[in-house]
Amino acid sequence: MDDLELSPLACAYARARGADRMSSYGDWIALSDPCDVQTARVIAREVSDGIIAPGYSDEALEVLKGKRKGTYNIVKIDENYRPAPIERKDVFGVTFEQGRNEFEINEKLLENIVTDHKQLTEDAKRDLIISLITLKYTQSNSVCYAKGGQVIGVGAGQQSRIHCTRLAGNKADVWFLRQHPKVLGLPFKQDIRRPDRDNTIDVYISEDYMDVLADGAWENFFTEKPEPLTREEKAEWLSKQDGVSLGSDAFFPFGDNIERAKRSGVQYIAQPGGSIRDDNVIDTCNKYGMVMAFTGMRLFHH
Repeated sequence: MDDLELSPLACAYARARGADRMSSYGDWIALSDPCDVQTARVIAREVSDGIIAPGYSDEALEVLKGKRKGTYNIVKIDENYRPAPIERKDVFGVTFEQGRNEFEINEKLLENIVTDHKQLTEDAKRDLIISLITLKYTQSNSVCYAKGGQVIGVGAGQQSRIHCTRLAGNKADVWFLRQHPKVLGLPFKQDIRRPDRDNTIDVYISEDYMDVLADGAWENFFTEKPEPLTREEKAEWLSKQDGVSLGSDAFFPFGDNIERAKRSGVQYIAQPGGSIRDDNVIDTCNKYGMVMAFTGMRLFHH
């Protein structure tokens, strides 16, 4: 990019995109503010099928028009549109109805702190709210890890809460491992495509690293053969992860979710509460000095 200064909107998009570098195809981008040229330039580099926003600057529109050889979908939001208050869905002749989820997520949800440790930092409050907003729009069951003002791992659509927590935690670990000095220093070939680079990094930090480091394979991606990122190096790096926030769209039924969250550096938690085993979950949080708030609000999305 010829302009390295990111606008607030461009920064927000880059952070959101960084939550999961592996998910690209079928991707649509939704912006709450008019798209500026800095955001358009970041988007132009990414795999995406379309964008919807309240508006576009002339410069941004020119940049986006050139994406996908001129076939990129560019949609303008009607800001005056208000959806119906009742949502309906027909399934094999049966009509389901529910009220539209217009629930407002703010710091009031974090006031009922049930653990021994009560102090939520301002950064933690911000990250917990980000995780809860994300959960409002993800398929339940769903768990979200956040840090530094951005989502770093989402586990959604699973049949059990612990599988959500594991899936999101694994994604959070990958997010952190991508910042390891060995990963940042990988000698990629100049002509490698961004999706191929992202896929290569994902394999490099996995247990299948030889798929990209074996002789005859590494030459496709790198100018020289990198050293593997060993299991010990990964464990040491992940042990430095802390200050992570975790939101859940429904209660944690067992303390095993907290045990898994701890391994990914979780220190702050927001969940509805209401399980018959709330005491076990609270005790597990207290064991690790975590702060947990009961929001009293389930954020299921179906």
